Amino acid sequence: MGLDLRDISYPPSIEELRAYVGSRLFDQFYEFMMEEYQALCKIEYSRDVWAPGWNLKLKKAGKSLCVVYPKEGYFTVLVVVGRKEMVQRLMPQFSEEMQTLYQNTKEGNGQRWLMIDLSADTPLYQDTLRLIRIRRESR
Repeated sequence: MGLDLRDISYPPSIEELRAYVGSRLFDQFYEFMMEEYQALCKIEYSRDVWAPGWNLKLKKAGKSLCVVYPKEGYFTVLVVVGRKEMVQRLMPQFSEEMQTLYQNTKEGNGQRWLMIDLSADTPLYQDTLRLIRIRRESR
C-alpha cells in the first residue's frame, strides 16, 4: 500500500515524499532549495479545503519561500507574491504560461497565491525559481 498524504496520523519523511512524487524534477527542486537557500524544510499537515494533506513548507530567515504540495508524478508549488515583490511590472519577462497563471489568479489583500503545477524543467519551472528568488530578496 502506498503513502496516503491525507493520513494525519502518519507524518512522512522527505524520502517518502520524494518516492511518492517519483519525479527527478522534485528531487532537483528540493536539492536546489537546500543548496541555494539552505532553506528550513518543515513537513506539515494542511487542512486547507483546496489542498488537504502533507506538504513541505520552505523558509529562509523566518520568511516563507514557498509551499510544496506533493502529487503522484508531479508537484505543486505555492508562491505568494505581493506588492513589495513588484512582480506585476516584471511579468512581461516571464513565460506566457506564467503570465496567464498570474493574470488568472485573483488578488486578495494585495497578494496573489500562485499555485504552479510542475512536472518538467520548462520555462514555467524556471519562472517558479525566479519568483522564489524575487520573494527571497524582497524586504
